[in-house]
Amino acid sequence: MIDDPRSTLLVIEDDPATRTFLADNLTADGYNVCVAGGVREGARELRTQFPDLVVLDVGLPDGSGLDLVRAVRRADVATQRVDPRTPMLVLSGRGDELDRIRGLEQGADDYLVKPFGYGELRCRVAALLRRSQDRTARGTVRVGSLVVDPLAREVWLDDQPVDLSQKEFELLRVLSSDPTRVFTKDELVLAVWQTRSLGSSRTLDSHACRLRVKLAASEQRFVLNVWGVGYRLIDAGPRS
Repeated sequence: MIDDPRSTLLVIEDDPATRTFLADNLTADGYNVCVAGGVREGARELRTQFPDLVVLDVGLPDGSGLDLVRAVRRADVATQRVDPRTPMLVLSGRGDELDRIRGLEQGADDYLVKPFGYGELRCRVAALLRRSQDRTARGTVRVGSLVVDPLAREVWLDDQPVDLSQKEFELLRVLSSDPTRVFTKDELVLAVWQTRSLGSSRTLDSHACRLRVKLAASEQRFVLNVWGVGYRLIDAGPRS
């Protein structure tokens, strides 16, 4: 039995037979499994599925799996929608000591040499998940009566859930990453819409206004407009 049947695993493997074998067996063991066949597809799944753990091959058709490991470790959770602490188990046909050391130095949490037994892989996955079981709790941001969970994509205000659109949530997630910092409009547009300009559109201001209204139920003011610059979440430091 796995420790958390809700855990989502991302398997990045270009060999269809191996990918199917891992997905079928991990699913049978109770995990939620998503798959990718390369670095680019795997990076997209990381940004959209928020896996609890990644199992990835080194030799992929569009790059090295270790490049993806490095990118994850350097990710800014506030702007890239990737948790840099995501556990990553590397699979490789290269089993020399130097290869294993390089993999771990790049940021892999574990390194398993091919061919491997599924039982061993399953045990290593369970061990990594146990060590990271408080990752979601650590990622939760509390600002006064407002609670933002970036990984579960949930928002609570005065212990009541707040229903936000995708872009409203993304805007709040960025602002809550540093509640008293003033984020410029250019920074917010790039982080939320992945573009450097929305032209003359007031899209950002409209989303900020709607977000402010939805958070107005609390005595604390949220989403403050700093005229001529951008927005910040609150005036003072966060309160527990």
